[in-house]
Order: sequence, then structure tokens, then C-alpha cells
Amino acid sequence: MELRARVNGALKEAMKAKEADKLATLRLINAAIKDRDIEARGEGQDEGVGDDAVLGILGKMVKQRQESAKVYEEGGRLELAEKERSEIAIIEEFLPRQLSEDEAAAAVEAAIAEVGADSIRDMGKVMGALKAKYTGQMDFGKAGPMVKAKLG
Repeated sequence: MELRARVNGALKEAMKAKEADKLATLRLINAAIKDRDIEARGEGQDEGVGDDAVLGILGKMVKQRQESAKVYEEGGRLELAEKERSEIAIIEEFLPRQLSEDEAAAAVEAAIAEVGADSIRDMGKVMGALKAKYTGQMDFGKAGPMVKAKLG
């Protein structure tokens, strides 16, 4: 729940500083977290989602904005692409440091060894181990092909 508190603290600071763009992005983050809380309540969890789920939400938000920025750039809407990038920067303040290519490769190697994977059929186990350990720190869209290359 520490991440949620950090987001709320930043929200209050943005209100005091009258930073409209930051405030709007932080409100979007809060809304996404609350949506996930409501979904969790439907599944029988009473206290809301933990930091792991919040990291997943933030990672998904970053990925959505990266895709949107790319589409806007291709369409010649540079001002909208820049707005998406500024939202990415705000969201990334709450994410842990991203792993470098070398660190990601080492993490993939470690996960393969950890689950004892020896064929492509074990890819799901490896990806599950990576997601359990590196949510918010690694782009799983890039990790998938790395795992496939090691196992294939």
C-alpha cells in the first residue's frame, strides 16, 4: 500500500503547486487503482490491491501511452505525442528503475534456472517467475522473445 500513499501524497503536492497536467495524470492513476480495487472486491478481497497490482497498473498505463505517442507521431500530432510523453514521465516516477538489457538477460537466465526450464513448453513458467519478481522493472513484451530464444 506504500505506492498508493506515494501517489496520494504527490496528488496533494500537485494540488498545492497548482500543476494541472501532473494533477490530471495523478488522478488518472488513482482512478485506475480504484477501478482495480472495485474489481478485487468483486473477487472477495476486502482491502484493495497491493503494491504488486499497482505496479502492474502503472506499467500498463506507461505502455498504453507509449503506443498512443507513437500513433500520434505517425499521424503528425506532435503536441498530443508530447502530452503522452509527459504523462509517461509522471507515471514512471512511481515505478522502480527499469532493468538494462544486460540485467534483463541475466534475469531471464536466472528465471530459466530457477524453474528448471528446458524447452519452449516451460515458457509460461519462466514468464510467471519473471512477472513475480520484476513487475514494473522489465518490459515483458521484450522479455518474451528473449526467453523464447534461450529455450528454443
